[in-house]
Amino acid sequence: MKVSDVANPRQTVLVTSRDEIESRFSPEKKTKDNIFTLSWHTQVSHEPELYAISSGKERFSTKLIRKSKVFVVNFMPLKLKKEVLFCGTHSGEHIDKFEETGLEKEEADKVDCARIKQACGYLECKVVNEIEAGDHIIFIGEVINSKLNNKEKRIFQKKGEDFTTTR
Repeated sequence: MKVSDVANPRQTVLVTSRDEIESRFSPEKKTKDNIFTLSWHTQVSHEPELYAISSGKERFSTKLIRKSKVFVVNFMPLKLKKEVLFCGTHSGEHIDKFEETGLEKEEADKVDCARIKQACGYLECKVVNEIEAGDHIIFIGEVINSKLNNKEKRIFQKKGEDFTTTR
């Protein structure tokens, strides 16, 4: 039996990241915003407020966060499960997930990163530590800004494409 068989369902979030990347067709760098689906996340301290996310070592988003040192955790409503699933099954290295999913991008208030307008709430984080954990990197972010936008039913992933909520 896998750990996930026991530990799930887990609240599933979309994490946004940003960095300047080199273009294959131009010497100029361009801003790249990305979204990835994540279920391995938790608050790890009250004072200071710290939040941890775990991302695969070789993932495109991991590279962006390592370079920019910021990320935003977007808590998503169940009604957007199709978009959440898309962001977890497609790499953002060569596509724009905002464009592909129709999720609306807005600028974060306190970190240089996009966040998702349709999110139930968000945590804007500045990376204060990285920990290698097997095939993943745990990013610990200091929560610089947070907001709860609404109390819609949030999305929890059971397994694969099977989602649920708490209400």
